[in-house]
Amino acid sequence: MTNYKLVATSAMGLESIVADEVKELGFQTTTENGKIYFEGDETAIAKTNMWLRVADRVRIIVGEFKATTFDELFEQTKALPWEQYLPVDAEFPVAGKSVKSILYSVPDCQAIVKKAIVDRLNKAYGRTGFLDETGPLFKLEVSILKDKVTLTIDSSGTGLHKRGYRMSQGDAPLKETLAAALVKLTRWNPDRPFVDPFCGSGTIAIEAAMIGQQIAPGYNREFSSEHWPWMDQAIWDRVREESEDLAKYDQPLDIKGFDVDPRMIKVAQQNAVEAGFMDLIQWKQGDIQDLTLEGINGVLVGNPPYGERLGELEEAEELTSILGSIMENYPSWSVYMLSSLENFETMYGKKATKKRKLFNGFIRTDFYQYWGQRHK
Repeated sequence: MTNYKLVATSAMGLESIVADEVKELGFQTTTENGKIYFEGDETAIAKTNMWLRVADRVRIIVGEFKATTFDELFEQTKALPWEQYLPVDAEFPVAGKSVKSILYSVPDCQAIVKKAIVDRLNKAYGRTGFLDETGPLFKLEVSILKDKVTLTIDSSGTGLHKRGYRMSQGDAPLKETLAAALVKLTRWNPDRPFVDPFCGSGTIAIEAAMIGQQIAPGYNREFSSEHWPWMDQAIWDRVREESEDLAKYDQPLDIKGFDVDPRMIKVAQQNAVEAGFMDLIQWKQGDIQDLTLEGINGVLVGNPPYGERLGELEEAEELTSILGSIMENYPSWSVYMLSSLENFETMYGKKATKKRKLFNGFIRTDFYQYWGQRHK
């Protein structure tokens, strides 16, 4: 087994949650903006891809160095041991980005990195000319920030938010990774009722069910690194078996999703079936003003309409006001709402116990948290 320098990437504001997830899997971390660094072997690559709910991707760091000229970029890229990662027939497209750096032309940087790797592999494999690139896929990235070059290989393939259960979605779907983060921030556990009053395609409720039954988010999909020759298939088999053993399929859940749109309730039902929760999550069509809750010490989590489009702001404010009035009747329940409304607390009628700045895609939002009075 080889030890690799790895990085799990995340959306801004979610780094601490991803770092906690990585630590729970047994790795030490250091964190920067949107990046959680750790080290591990091939099993670590499989395990983090399988289990990280909130991370976007897991990347292998092949090399880091400073470069201010194309010559430096070429020579230092070529000096790295690419043959340890890429077989002779590897398909390796090179993506790129450059921020606040002398080497600002991304297409030029991509082309130079590609040529340097081709030269290195030709020498290592005793070849000349172009490589066939008919084999397994290795997505490379050259990232330059303030003249520091980082070269990585993406081990995930499709982003980790693609769990494989979302067959359909609404107009403004919440990424599965963000939905999982919202559930984790509530500290909810399956002994408590869980309700999403604006469920849309059902992502938050489904992520809660996966957390409640300890189901690995990657159990229903595949990853790029599964097809790499140096990633032993036995490692993936073992990681999948472990995830199966840890799942608590018999764990009872009290999870409900409500939405005013009957079409979205159908979509949520289809997605829940695909995720394996056909009868475990209850879905109901209904207006927010008719919301009634059962049980005590419950958790209400939602992503209500933001009113981003003209004429919809008043509607978003009214929904927030109605929700605030309803929740006065359920003092033991905790309420967590993701909203871009700057006057959310005013419309809700109460100052949040805590709020956290998050981004839903490119929309700047706050996660408003109202902690209930625990009823014993």
